[in-house]
Amino acid sequence: MMAGDRLRPAIGGASTIPANPIPILLTVRELHHGGIERDVTKIAIQLDRSRFEPHVASYHAEGMRFEELSRAGVPVLHLHVSSLKSPTALCAAMRMRRYIREHAIRLVHAWDPSAVFAVPLARSLRVPVVLSSLLGSRDLLDQRTRRQVRWTDRMVDAVVVNCEAMRRHMIDEQVRDERIEVCYNGIDTAEFYPAPTPKPTPVADASLLIGAVCVLRPEKALDLLQESFARIRHLQPGMKLLIVGSGPELPRLQINGQRLGIQNDCVFEPATSQVPQYLRALDIFVLCSRSEAFSNTLLEAMACGCCAVGSQVGGTPELIGNDERGLLFRPGDAGDLAEKLTTLIGNERLRREFGTRAADFAKTRLSIEIAAERMAEIYEMMLRRKTAWLNH
Repeated sequence: MMAGDRLRPAIGGASTIPANPIPILLTVRELHHGGIERDVTKIAIQLDRSRFEPHVASYHAEGMRFEELSRAGVPVLHLHVSSLKSPTALCAAMRMRRYIREHAIRLVHAWDPSAVFAVPLARSLRVPVVLSSLLGSRDLLDQRTRRQVRWTDRMVDAVVVNCEAMRRHMIDEQVRDERIEVCYNGIDTAEFYPAPTPKPTPVADASLLIGAVCVLRPEKALDLLQESFARIRHLQPGMKLLIVGSGPELPRLQINGQRLGIQNDCVFEPATSQVPQYLRALDIFVLCSRSEAFSNTLLEAMACGCCAVGSQVGGTPELIGNDERGLLFRPGDAGDLAEKLTTLIGNERLRREFGTRAADFAKTRLSIEIAAERMAEIYEMMLRRKTAWLNH
């Protein structure tokens, strides 16, 4: 079975629309630019309001996702948690306790390490269903946080993951397979779709544009992309590398560009809300992460019709397939990445074929509507199970 064949949002049993929407609370630490923040926001907005009444709780009620939720009319509870050891944690617990009771919350879903705060509290308040999520490798967590989230694994009714790779990761974390549910990330195809787009001003003169869009963190391995670009830029005069994003790695990457002698052809642009426009302008999109779950940016690039190259980690092979919708390279191997880029630079027809297949795959198999329906089915299934158990 190919990875793509698993992307079916099917679950046993028909949905039953409740007489009144079910109040649910989704928790996340921040509401800024990150992938998890995007996921919880899109699901909260997209859930069927005839079936659910979504609420969101966050340690920091600010940022672009907070604004999205506000515009969509989704209530956001600001928990003001600066540290779980500080007095703010006790005040936040009291605030969340009142909120759960006032709104008769029936399900709490912690989407990130906010589970350490939210899961025990929800359990103590006897919320019928308590869930957590794993949307990225726990290898990226510090040891203390990893121990804490492992502790919550034993308290939740199920763990929701976003790809088969993360399911395997949770099994390695000693969570039984039957307690794991898969809900793939979804893409808003009304926002991310193929369309002719001029190259952005800083790279308007590029003969061919290779790029990446991500938060500039060490695990994104953008230095590897720079090294590979330095090896192949002679293949086409005027070729440029565009890196869009903000983060702590920027100074190091700028120095690395100078070291490699590509500073005039490697262009950095800060994080922006104009992601679709940048993606559509790329000839080749590269995801070179050392660690990845199911990359939102790769999915967005594919939906925009980009020809994609990705490192063979996490859920990336599930997205790209076996040379079906792009190319995979060995993680950490600049030479292998350079080889894959060389293949694509010299073959415009292949780039177009990959981009067309990728856009079709994203639209028909991984839309936000499909993801929201799958998540709704998980919520309803867990609530039915708990009701049946309590009535047994």
